Amino acid sequence: MTFPAILFLEDGTVYKGLGFGNQALSVGEIVFNTSMSGYQEIITDPSYAKQIIAFTHPHIGNTGTNPEDNESENIYASGVVIKDLPSHYSNWRATESLESFLESKKAIGIANVDTRQLTAKLRDHGSLKACIVPDGHDALESAKKAIEQFSGLEGLDLAKEVTTEKSYQWDEGTWPNYQDVSSERQIVAIDFGIKKNILRLLKKHVGNVTVVNAHISFDELLAFNPDGVFLSNGPGDPEPCDYAINLIEKLLQINMPIFGICLGHQLLALSGGCNTYKMKFGHHGGNHPVQDIESKTVFITSQNHGFAVDSSSLPNNIKATHVSLFDQSLQGIEFTDKPAFSFQGHPEASPGPHELEELFLKFKSLIQAHAKKN
Repeated sequence: MTFPAILFLEDGTVYKGLGFGNQALSVGEIVFNTSMSGYQEIITDPSYAKQIIAFTHPHIGNTGTNPEDNESENIYASGVVIKDLPSHYSNWRATESLESFLESKKAIGIANVDTRQLTAKLRDHGSLKACIVPDGHDALESAKKAIEQFSGLEGLDLAKEVTTEKSYQWDEGTWPNYQDVSSERQIVAIDFGIKKNILRLLKKHVGNVTVVNAHISFDELLAFNPDGVFLSNGPGDPEPCDYAINLIEKLLQINMPIFGICLGHQLLALSGGCNTYKMKFGHHGGNHPVQDIESKTVFITSQNHGFAVDSSSLPNNIKATHVSLFDQSLQGIEFTDKPAFSFQGHPEASPGPHELEELFLKFKSLIQAHAKKN
């Protein structure tokens, strides 16, 4: 069931549209995503906690949704903004509409918005605080009040809000048959907002995977006797996550093989003495060109981040490995004296291109090389 709704931005801009999903006010930082497919995976990515996703692609919802494509069991995003809400969906795997999916997950969306104009505004002015609210006599006042009370993402530790409460074993390989590759290697994946397809690729390429809470202690982690540690993606500002930074520092001291992506990349960098900063509007989409600095190879990558590592802050024992060809921001690092590396984008390609799946093989090789030395 649809309903009149308003999208209100902190600069005073008002978009009137058609609400769908959960009929409840929701506030967050609005960002645009340029992906042309995979909207369900994007919406269920925990990295979007406290963010409203504005899709630039005009056809969102036309293939419905299905249980297999969820990247997490919940929608942590504060809402979605689309151009048109389709009256019908069609796909052989679909089980329900985008509208009913959002309603079941208690998330709100708004359609009939000029997303081209909205994207141009965000491109020029940067990400803005925003609110989606069902229309009514006090809707605007409620939206203004919600935005005034929302602090924004800078300085906000959201990993603790999306992480798993209990540790669990992951035993599923990649789609469509979900077969995994057997391995004796033991991998601990620290969940800062991890996606299911990341776990599938770790299982396929690297080894047995145990997922743990972001607040796990050093001793608790070592009790799993890991051969390597994976630092997952996640939402929010990396700098307030001092508990994770301290843990990674200890792992580096014992030469634990480490692979981090997205928030995990930023946390690894902070643990090594680098600085991070909030970007103007971040990178969100499946078509971002990234260059391997050493080989000069260009990869088309999937991205979802609003913070980045300051390339000018790298100490002598950390080298840059990848750079964005959109804005020259740092996309990858590698320690020269430790078995640790990381990448800013989402190499699990869910959604997006598969070109950087090789990073999981690099992690496997790093673990094997470290095992031989010891």
